[in-house]
Amino acid sequence: MKLSTKGRYGLRALIDLAQYSGEAPVSITSISDRQNISERYLEQLMSMLKKGDLVKSLRGAGGGYVLARDAADISVGDILRALEGSLDPVECSGLNPEEGCQIADSCVTKYVWQRINESINRTVDEIMLDQLVAESRKRGCQDAPDRNICKN
Repeated sequence: MKLSTKGRYGLRALIDLAQYSGEAPVSITSISDRQNISERYLEQLMSMLKKGDLVKSLRGAGGGYVLARDAADISVGDILRALEGSLDPVECSGLNPEEGCQIADSCVTKYVWQRINESINRTVDEIMLDQLVAESRKRGCQDAPDRNICKN
């Protein structure tokens, strides 16, 4: 399975948004500057994340984006599925009886594909956005010249 830039950049953008949207909405420009992602591409990603009910946009002078839910309630799986669609690396019609696979009854490889699909989905669904924010802050503070600024 290989994620596109939509998934990779979108996840980075949402970590940034979760990290910086505590007091006010975050602008596309500020995310773009911190993450080195073009504003035009971020607009497309945010539109997809908005359709996935993961972010809200606020208009006006102090506008920008905020999370639609608490970061503890948003999984990496939620984010990646909003941007990439299904995360299953193997599409096997033998796993879906309504698709009518001709060899589903005798095919044993479908169990391999099922386990791989389940493993990937379980893994991304167990990692929550707030965990990534905490890890980002921890890693950022290790490199900070004055670690006292990172204690909050």
